[in-house]
Amino acid sequence: MDVALTREVPRSIVRCELTHRAREPIDHARAVAQHRAYCEALEDLGLTVLRLPADERFPDCCFVEDTAVVLDQVAVVTMPGAPSRRGEIAAVEEALRPYRRLERLTLPATLDGGDVLRVGRLLLVGRSSRTNPAGIEALAAVAAPLGYSVAAVPFSGCLHLKSAATALDEETVLLNPDWIEAGRLDGCRTVSVAPGEPEAANVLRVGGEVWGHAGHPRTLDLLEARGYRARRLDVSEFVKAEAGLTCKSILFRAG
Repeated sequence: MDVALTREVPRSIVRCELTHRAREPIDHARAVAQHRAYCEALEDLGLTVLRLPADERFPDCCFVEDTAVVLDQVAVVTMPGAPSRRGEIAAVEEALRPYRRLERLTLPATLDGGDVLRVGRLLLVGRSSRTNPAGIEALAAVAAPLGYSVAAVPFSGCLHLKSAATALDEETVLLNPDWIEAGRLDGCRTVSVAPGEPEAANVLRVGGEVWGHAGHPRTLDLLEARGYRARRLDVSEFVKAEAGLTCKSILFRAG
């Protein structure tokens, strides 16, 4: 059974954390509708969608990806780099408990799941304002004995590594070359986003499809031309919150 852990959108999302984008008004009702369509699309592909309730104390709580890294054998509950997000951890930890052995990071290690890009058995981990060297070392201490390679990756110009690069398959990464150098990706094949669509590198690989924001049509056309089954979803309100397709779920196989 394939599972998607999600969390509903709080009204407080209008006060979300921002690092590289200017604040824009977020339409909460529209964000809720976009999130509902996202969850329904996951269900259409046969995934079991676990929906945690929103918590108004945590404006970014719908971006569950940052709170855990779920591997085949273990769920690593993170320590988000933004102190305002650390209260999100408990609910996600309890939701994952029935499915995985849990390992929890502790300070001074910080790690956001949005900085962890899995390509096969390789975990590329972005060094960012949210993920520090101690966090990368702590993840490696859990993952390396399980057969994963962990490599720290520098990038710039965006919040998380997965804003700059995401996996298209077990060997290929879609990237924005202005934010990350292809040579940093440890030998992965790379595809660059279309010109003029710098935020298009965040795509979600799920159910044999690649999902991208509908506002990045040229990049999605490029992927279709390469043989990928691309699905267009409108996540415009979440883009305003410096988020994308991967941010809104944690995908894993139960059992």
